[in-house]
Amino acid sequence: MPRLLPPAILAIGRNYADHAKEMGGGIEPYPTVFMKNPGSVVGPGEPIVIPKACREHGPQVDFEGELAVIIAEDVRDLAEATALEAVAGYAVANDVSARWWQKHGSGGQFCRGKSFDTFCPLSAVSPASRVGDPNTCRLVTRLNGETMQESSTAKMLFTVPRILAELSRGTTLAAGTVILTGTPAGVGAGRTPPRFLREGDVVEIEIERVGILRNPVREEP
Repeated sequence: MPRLLPPAILAIGRNYADHAKEMGGGIEPYPTVFMKNPGSVVGPGEPIVIPKACREHGPQVDFEGELAVIIAEDVRDLAEATALEAVAGYAVANDVSARWWQKHGSGGQFCRGKSFDTFCPLSAVSPASRVGDPNTCRLVTRLNGETMQESSTAKMLFTVPRILAELSRGTTLAAGTVILTGTPAGVGAGRTPPRFLREGDVVEIEIERVGILRNPVREEP
């Protein structure tokens, strides 16, 4: 059967101060917003496939553990105070990123480097009622069992309600839209030396009350 894809994937960059710092960026007064191709979605256990296009400029494919928000119904102009009422549930996400393509291969726009096939692993959705406050969740990313990222959604610069209010200003968010809320420090590109994904790796992301997402890594033949 054809895979059911979200109508849109919106993502927030630099939403944790420590990640903005490790990537050489500053803190902005408004959320940094980009989009990912809905066709990049894969499920738990499915491989992250490094395409040939991402091997042309050396190792560059990175992991980013993130909380994903799923919109329940078409909404527009949400008020921050009541924005969480528009949420159907939450998922664990990996905003897989090809850094050369993100920074150099598409005119400085993030979308291309974030949208290769398999570059948006998503876990099953946990109902909003079970998760409760999305800004009190511990987030851990492990690579081959080694902890790479460990933080809390409490450290987001822009909370989930603020993100929803900002993204819906004058803009309809269709039911099923997925919103990625940013990643904390510890990504491969921010390490010395960098640690990018390679054949045989396994990435596991765990978010408190939301779930665990685990994906192996393969290289396209």
